[in-house]
Amino acid sequence: MSILQQILFLVALGATGWFLTQRIRLIRRAIQSGKPEDRTDRPGERLNIMLRVAFGQKKMMTNVTVGLMHFVIYLGFIIVNIEVLEIILDGILGTHRLFAPYLGGVYPFLINTFEMLALGVWLVCAGFLIRRYVTKVPRFQPERHREMGRWPRTDATLILTFEILLMTAFLLWNASDTVLRQRAVGHYAELQGLEPFVISQFLMPLFAGWSDTALVVCERLTWWFHILGILFFAVYVTYSKHLHIVLAFPNTYFSNLAPKGEMKNMPEITKEVQLMLGITQADPDETPAEPGRFGAKDVRDLTWKNLMDAYSCTECGRCTAACPANITGKKLSPRKIMMDTRDRLEDIQRGWQTNGPDFDDGKALLGDYITAEEINACTTCQACVQECPVNINPLEIIVQLRRYKIMEEAQAPASWNAMFSNVENNMAPWKFSPGDRFNWAEQVNQ
Repeated sequence: MSILQQILFLVALGATGWFLTQRIRLIRRAIQSGKPEDRTDRPGERLNIMLRVAFGQKKMMTNVTVGLMHFVIYLGFIIVNIEVLEIILDGILGTHRLFAPYLGGVYPFLINTFEMLALGVWLVCAGFLIRRYVTKVPRFQPERHREMGRWPRTDATLILTFEILLMTAFLLWNASDTVLRQRAVGHYAELQGLEPFVISQFLMPLFAGWSDTALVVCERLTWWFHILGILFFAVYVTYSKHLHIVLAFPNTYFSNLAPKGEMKNMPEITKEVQLMLGITQADPDETPAEPGRFGAKDVRDLTWKNLMDAYSCTECGRCTAACPANITGKKLSPRKIMMDTRDRLEDIQRGWQTNGPDFDDGKALLGDYITAEEINACTTCQACVQECPVNINPLEIIVQLRRYKIMEEAQAPASWNAMFSNVENNMAPWKFSPGDRFNWAEQVNQ
């Protein structure tokens, strides 16, 4: 590699590092803008969940075929990118296949493994495109789910297509490189003893009639396309739903360990109720805490974990496909709840960048992004929580938004208000005296 190429590579690497650093800081700041919440208890159990759900892809295997397809991409992403280390070092040092002389017979084994995974990723990405545009899996279609409009659909297509192009470039690079070695052209002759690789050898006939100069140009172009594509991909995923590639691991580690169905109460309100019922005694020296806002109106009223959930969402739609409210035609879509939360965070980020840290656009998550009709349709059945492959909890956000709507704005459906009144007066959702609760048993005994 020439000095000029080394300089250009270092510039590209430095630019990628700068953009990544800026995006990571911005996303980190957005997540930390949420309310504090302690998720550090039971570290052993948390680690076990992360290993099973994120590393082991446990929840993806509910559909074995799709689970295996996703596992191939996941494995390819982790293992094939080990090869990027050599490419980066070659780019910095101006070398060519730096590890080959030192690894001996292990080197071709590694490259052969990378190539088989690359082919697997190529085929799986093509399969996922077919699922979206040919067989048309319902949960991906914008005609049925309004949140899957232009950008989410384009984002998924771009990523899948880009993965196919990256894997194609990798295989073409290996094939052209092998032909150059066999012809003993320039520095390629130093690795002349390296045998053709398991997949790219079938692409070598494409270069049979090419001149040495054309082959070198092809080898360089595919090398540059592959590494620049990976660097671009690293930055792009921070704007994409594919950020879950990174966040799935901390997101599963910080999963909610409470039993499903357990609702979080506001500690200040719980204490007030306990004092009223005589369960606890008031401390005369204690200053009563301000309850603050009931529920959540905007993203800053949610916890940092709720906001991490939003950035971790894969937009796979398994939550929405399992949601009974959505299935019956109601507007609620748990996937949309998460996407709207992330969109709100992205809008705030842009405001920070243009107007400073005190930016306020007068908008809120509830009302401007998510409607009362959506959150009121939720039955709190936990189906969305159960289905999510990275342990996202849309229900926590829905409950907090609904709590604000009812407790702060006193806006609840009439039937709900009747139920609240019955619970308060009769200790049950039904409008009859607690003393009459077992009257039905008298008829059973007759």
